[in-house]
Amino acid sequence: MTPIIHKQTTLKRSLLLTLTWLVFGVIFLAPLSIILIEGLSKGLGFFWHTFANPVALSALKLTLFATIVSVILNVIFGVMAAWCITKYEFVGKSLLTTLIDLPFSISPIIVGLIYTLLYGSQSILYPFLMEYNLQVIYAVPGIVLATIFVTFPFVARSLISLMQEQGNTEEEAARLLGANGWQIFWLVTFPNIRWALLHGVTMCTARAMGEFGAVSIISGHIEGLTNTLPLQIEILYNEYNATAAFSISIILLIMAMIILFVRQWCERKITHVTSDAEQ
Repeated sequence: MTPIIHKQTTLKRSLLLTLTWLVFGVIFLAPLSIILIEGLSKGLGFFWHTFANPVALSALKLTLFATIVSVILNVIFGVMAAWCITKYEFVGKSLLTTLIDLPFSISPIIVGLIYTLLYGSQSILYPFLMEYNLQVIYAVPGIVLATIFVTFPFVARSLISLMQEQGNTEEEAARLLGANGWQIFWLVTFPNIRWALLHGVTMCTARAMGEFGAVSIISGHIEGLTNTLPLQIEILYNEYNATAAFSISIILLIMAMIILFVRQWCERKITHVTSDAEQ
């Protein structure tokens, strides 16, 4: 490489790196810094008082509850779907693979409206629900359903690509040796997909904790009962209590950073597993 070409390459690289960091700073670092500055602008005492407020604690508990339930159910479905898609050939396989990605292309607002029409007072299911005293809309079950829908693809998508890449050779060998279905999954398949599964769980968790659109439509905004942390932040901000809103945002930011570190760790583990399999 001639000195002129090397100089031009270095200049282009420096320019691209500068633009990348500039965009990253404007879009990500600046907003995150404002959250920390504004949330702590009145001191740690105000921050702790806001966090310890019963309404905020109720929103945190509901957020964690909806997240845990949605993650557990999506793990069960994700593993089942990934196993069926990668291990079997059946009619409708392409359709199932496409439908798994459906929540990616539907606005969360539409999801909230769909559940409102399906389980609300104008639906044909409403008399049945009332007969058995089952409240879905403006209640915790509706929030959980909406959260499950928007987080539907993450676990399955994290597993499908890896399981397709690994193939069925080890499972077929285990079956020839007399292992049953559960033994094949726990002793052969699961050790190979455990980091991809954890990666999908972290992505599902992050999406569930930050869900706003669908939950906003279906929750009814009942303080202390059906408000999650994102909804509580909106209420505080609309009440011109910006400092309290940013204080609660810090809680979500901390949770998001923890999930980010777990995700990066999982991705490194997946890379190592894939490299070992290729060798």
